Amino acid sequence: MRFLAYFLLPFSWLYGIVVAARNIMFELGLFKEHKVSFPVISVGNLSVGGTGKTPHVDSIVDVLKKEYTLGILMRGYGRSSKGFVRVTEHAKRETVGDEALLYKKKHGSIVDIAVCESRVEGVIRMHESNPKLNYLILDDAFQHRAIARDCNILLTDYNTPFWKDFVLPAGRLREFRVGKKRADIIVVTKCPPTITSNERDQLVQKIKPSSKQKVFFSSIVYGELIGFNTSSTPEIENVVLVTGIANATPLKKHLEAQYNVEHIAFPDHHNFSSADLHRIHQIFDTFAKEKKVIITTSKDRMRLLGVEFSELLEKHPWFFQDMRIQLENENEFITEIKNTLC
Repeated sequence: MRFLAYFLLPFSWLYGIVVAARNIMFELGLFKEHKVSFPVISVGNLSVGGTGKTPHVDSIVDVLKKEYTLGILMRGYGRSSKGFVRVTEHAKRETVGDEALLYKKKHGSIVDIAVCESRVEGVIRMHESNPKLNYLILDDAFQHRAIARDCNILLTDYNTPFWKDFVLPAGRLREFRVGKKRADIIVVTKCPPTITSNERDQLVQKIKPSSKQKVFFSSIVYGELIGFNTSSTPEIENVVLVTGIANATPLKKHLEAQYNVEHIAFPDHHNFSSADLHRIHQIFDTFAKEKKVIITTSKDRMRLLGVEFSELLEKHPWFFQDMRIQLENENEFITEIKNTLC
C-alpha cells in the first residue's frame, strides 16, 4: 500500500496544486466570499472524512443552542433531492441525507437545519425564512470558501493526523497540509482517554499552530446500547457490527474489548437495501448460538428507518451505539469560539 501511495504522488501534486490555486484566488480576492450579517462557524477536515465531525458539530450545538438561535447548513451528502431543502423531523433520509436527519431528530425545532449544494444560496434562503437566526454552523465546509466564516474549526484524527497523510489519490487529504493555516481552532479528535500532557505537547509541536490558533483535544465517550424496537438490553456476548461510516475502527475496538465481534463494513453513507439486510441477518443467524445482537451507529440507523425495512428489522435484535465526544477544556473551547465571533 505504501508503494502504491508513492506511485500516486504525482497525481496528488496535480490535484493539490489545483486546490491551492483556487485557495490563492480567494486569498487575492479574485474569488469572492459571500459575507452574511450574522456569525458563521465552519467545522471541517483536511481529510475526506472519519475525524468525528458529526459528534463535534452536535456538541457545539448542544452548548450554543441554550443562548442563541442556531442554524446548521450542510450539503446533504447521499440524498436524492436537489437544491435547497429545509429539514423537518418527518423528513426522509433520501431527501435530506443521514447526518441532517440525525441532527434534526435530536435538536427538533430549536435548531433550524437545511441542506443545499450551494452554500451561498443555502445561507441566503435560511436567513430570509428565519431572520431571527443569529448563529450559523457550516457542516463540512473547510474547503467551501464561497461563504465567509468568522470561526474556522479544523478536526484531525489522533490516529491518522494530517501531517502523516498525503493529498488524494495517494492519501486522504483534500488539500495540502498548509491549509491548516486557515483554521482558528484545531481539534485533535479520538484521543485515547489515557493521553498524557507530554503527548499533547508533542502533538502541538507537530501541528505547529500560529500564535492566533488554539489547539484542543477530544475523545469518544460511549454510552448505552439503544434498541430499535425494545427498551431493554439483553445479556450480550456476541455482536454483529454493521457500519457504513468513514472510520469504524474506534467503535470496533470498543466493542471487541467486551464482546466477540463480527464486523460487516459498508462504504461511507451506504444506502442499505433489503438484500443487505437479508445478508446481515443470514450472517447473524449463523454467527453464534446465543447472547447475540446486531449493533450499528446512530448515523447508520438513520438509513435504516424506512418503512420498507421495518418488518425486516423487527425480526432481529438491532441496537445502535450511543456516543458523544468529550472535549478537554470544553468551557475554554466554547469561549474561544465566541471570542472569534465578537
